[in-house]
Amino acid sequence: MTLFTAEGLICAMAAADDGRKPDYSSHVHRAYLRWLKTQGLQAPIEVQGDGWLIGLGSLWSQRAPGITCLSALEDVRSLGVPAFNDSKGCGAVMRTAPVGLLAPCDQTFGLAIELAVLTHGHPTSSLSAAFLAAALQWLIAGHSLPSAVDAAVKILRSHPGANEVLAAVEAAQALATSAPASAAQLEELGAGWIAEEALAIAIYAVLAAPNIEEAIILAVNHSGDSDSTGSIAGNLAGAAYGVESIPARWTENLELRDEIATLADDLLAARNGILGLSAAQRSRYPLFPH
Repeated sequence: MTLFTAEGLICAMAAADDGRKPDYSSHVHRAYLRWLKTQGLQAPIEVQGDGWLIGLGSLWSQRAPGITCLSALEDVRSLGVPAFNDSKGCGAVMRTAPVGLLAPCDQTFGLAIELAVLTHGHPTSSLSAAFLAAALQWLIAGHSLPSAVDAAVKILRSHPGANEVLAAVEAAQALATSAPASAAQLEELGAGWIAEEALAIAIYAVLAAPNIEEAIILAVNHSGDSDSTGSIAGNLAGAAYGVESIPARWTENLELRDEIATLADDLLAARNGILGLSAAQRSRYPLFPH
């Protein structure tokens, strides 16, 4: 869903290049419905099977997709409309990194919330997703991880209903400086099944570990929702340390490596306002009727 989030955001930027209003929520929602098709399911409203991700055979596979995401998307009757549930699962946080990489700084927090509520209705879920997007925005601007987390905390404090997320993040910050990094310490923050716990575990792992490899190993070696916490930690560690810091043995056999790199390059092009220069790029991100 991270890949489809990026695809939807780039489609919105392509629409802006074409002189249209960049309706992020509708374009990303449409991308999520394409993802839903790859899971063998269909929403009440039909979406075109275009866009290049839906044509990648490897993505047509169920790999324990989140129940909340599936049920929310199966019920969609209008694009851009929030889901009607009270879920604070971590699925919205896991997929939100492209927002922090693409959205203008002053729009990052609000846009992440707007996209999170497409599937997860609880404020703790959407605020956790927005926190991650904001922290990533600060990291790619060159700030250190502690500074990026502090900056995101400052933004979070201004939003109502943020107490659960604030408490989880502050617990992660405190734990990261109180003792040597360990799985036992990490599990004091929870199991990661819900949004604020997954976010806190990822923040702890990256703050407490000295490099990207140890951060990811720490983030996934616990008895809870380790794929989710590893994913979020990877977002933070990747932005903090850079792609060159990832061990080569982790990437050389990575599934869809070339496609992921292409999508990342396109995201950067969209961020820099040069997406329209390449016909190949534009063909990957179709424009939809007004």
